[in-house]
Amino acid sequence: MEMICDMVTWDSFIWFGISAVILSAAGAVVSLSANDHWSLSSLRYRRLRSAAVLLSSAALFVMTAYVVLFWISIGRPPLRTMGETRLWYSLFALLAGFFTYVRWRFRWILSFSTVLATVFIVINILRPEIHDQTLMPALQSPWFIPHVTVYMFSYSFLGCTFLLALYGLFSSKADVMGAADTLVYIGMAFLTFGMLSGCLWAKEAWGHYWKWDPKETWALVTWLSYMLYIHMRILGAGSRKSLCLLLIFCFLCLQMCWWGVNYLPAAQESIHVYNR
Repeated sequence: MEMICDMVTWDSFIWFGISAVILSAAGAVVSLSANDHWSLSSLRYRRLRSAAVLLSSAALFVMTAYVVLFWISIGRPPLRTMGETRLWYSLFALLAGFFTYVRWRFRWILSFSTVLATVFIVINILRPEIHDQTLMPALQSPWFIPHVTVYMFSYSFLGCTFLLALYGLFSSKADVMGAADTLVYIGMAFLTFGMLSGCLWAKEAWGHYWKWDPKETWALVTWLSYMLYIHMRILGAGSRKSLCLLLIFCFLCLQMCWWGVNYLPAAQESIHVYNR
């Protein structure tokens, strides 16, 4: 086992990443081949659905195996650099798509989540990074792993709502917005925990809970944007189109919070800026 872990480096990610993409894409193709007019209880539909679930599960297994083996290989959680966070996002994007497919049976969602994960997998393949075992003292906090992990988990589920919003702009299916609501609730729960754990981590490491750092500011903007969506849904305000556009805006804020702030001049001295 130790020898296998030593062999799993960032250079070997290409094989895991490509394998995961192929398996996930195959699952997406199989799911699309199921006709909407077929009975959900028909033998052919159930076989295709089972095949799609099996292939998607295999893709998740491959990505999870790489994360675990790479973690063991470098001797620290792979959460320090931008490339490492993209690794987690790719994994959780596939998971979010898989969850949505199993729960709501949207045939197209596996295709979209596969494309979303593939984008970040390809970026990681084309932009290799140097990884070592060192962690700066602030990152050795017990809050480090849960803070970054739940953020990536929330980002992936909220990213899936972005896909639903795009679909909702051109589809009249009523259950699309219901699915988006559930994913927003899940994503926001983890996003809120990520922000709170980040505050506790900041207090422990730097002596303050909040300092209006660009990353913190955009995290708050993102949180408030999704809260606006939740309040509008609860109050029954806004048309379907306006709600979908709001979710798209929220996702853009999320991208700014995650990596967009890295390119702001004011953020260059920020502890939140990852290695590019």
